[in-house]
Amino acid sequence: MTGKDRAVLRKEANALTAIFQIGKEGIGENLLTSIDAALEKRELIKLSVLQNSDVSAREAAAVIAEALNAEIIQCIGRKFVLYRRSGE
Repeated sequence: MTGKDRAVLRKEANALTAIFQIGKEGIGENLLTSIDAALEKRELIKLSVLQNSDVSAREAAAVIAEALNAEIIQCIGRKFVLYRRSGE
């Protein structure tokens, strides 16, 4: 993915609201399944990490992106954006 592609996706993600929150329970199998379904449907999603979580946003983004074969588009503060091209 080129820098220009990332810039376009960052611009699109600016208007998104976080649809998943990662809390003190961390990243479980159920959360990964839900995120996988959302990525398949929307391609671009924003997630947030709550203050009581044991992981940082960068750590969570890296774990989820690796597990679901997604791209980390942006990570700012406690929010991050993931992208994965839909199979359809």
